[in-house]
Amino acid sequence: MKLENITELELLALLSAASVLRKQKQFDLILERLLLNKCSVKKIYESLLQTYLFAGFPSALISLKRLNEIVGKDKVYKGYDLKKYSKRGEKNCRIIYGNKYYKLISNVKSFSPEMAEWLIVEGYGKVLGRTGLTLKEREICIVSILSALKFKDQLYSHINGSVKVKAGFDLITRTINNLEIISAKSSVKYGLNVLREYQLKWNQKNVV
Repeated sequence: MKLENITELELLALLSAASVLRKQKQFDLILERLLLNKCSVKKIYESLLQTYLFAGFPSALISLKRLNEIVGKDKVYKGYDLKKYSKRGEKNCRIIYGNKYYKLISNVKSFSPEMAEWLIVEGYGKVLGRTGLTLKEREICIVSILSALKFKDQLYSHINGSVKVKAGFDLITRTINNLEIISAKSSVKYGLNVLREYQLKWNQKNVV
């Protein structure tokens, strides 16, 4: 795999995709490159930890265990603070969804009140609000994950989130195209199609 000219953030995003697609050989090679490039283990850990929101506990556990086998650092858990997660989650969710925040929560509540609450507390509060990665870094990793897994609605939302945290279309495009490196060509096509759909609407809204 040609990984030499890929930025640290793009490598973290690619590692996240390799994790959720269970591409172990590619996962190990990308992880090796990140470590050779002196990437913070904290960043790698956080990028893998958040994958459980999209691919479940079994997938995340496998990848975190593999990371631990290679770097073997002690982890410190600071405990569960529901009030803090709720406040932090609402703040982060508003950043990502902007004036569509209430529409999102209302929509999810209409079919699952539990998921509407967990989206704030669990997703944007407990996990995506952690230190170690910026919101921009997290959103780009998530774009890679959701392109790989082909979840259209969520991918569209997180492309929008990436734009809101100023990731830029060039970075988003490269992130999706990089999936070809791990032999996920169909995911590249899928992700780019969703990105084009988003860009079309974005261009229509931003016509001067």
